[in-house]
Amino acid sequence: MSAHPLTFPLPDAAATEAFGARLGAVLQPGDTVLLHGDLGMGKTTLARGMIAALCGVTDAPSPTYTLVQSYETESGVWLLHADLYRIEAEDELEELGLDEAFDGAICLIEWPDRLGRYLPPRRLDLHLTQDGIRRIAQIHPVGDWGGRLANV
Repeated sequence: MSAHPLTFPLPDAAATEAFGARLGAVLQPGDTVLLHGDLGMGKTTLARGMIAALCGVTDAPSPTYTLVQSYETESGVWLLHADLYRIEAEDELEELGLDEAFDGAICLIEWPDRLGRYLPPRRLDLHLTQDGIRRIAQIHPVGDWGGRLANV
């Protein structure tokens, strides 16, 4: 992990979605964002902001029951939004095809603690936490992200 995480205050759902849109604007094929946080912390709201920015879809459903929702970005790259909350064993992940998607798609993964051996070596670990009455996002870049995160 990076020595100094990038920290962003998220006072409400609109700010969370807007932050997602800013982050989405810098994502490229092969990028993976792991969304960490307790239930109700805004993981899906943040993902919706990224999906709206990249794909123009403003009513993206939560993948809680489908496990994976796929979208095509405006530039033709695939974006996968996965919710692994219901995954009970690591071998269930093989059916989802995430390991293949990590190479060329943009992947947004909720509940990434279930990835086990499928954890990509280059990723953004994004942690959503509560600080009093407001939420905070902390980004820990893992691997080379160059200067792309400077404009988020």
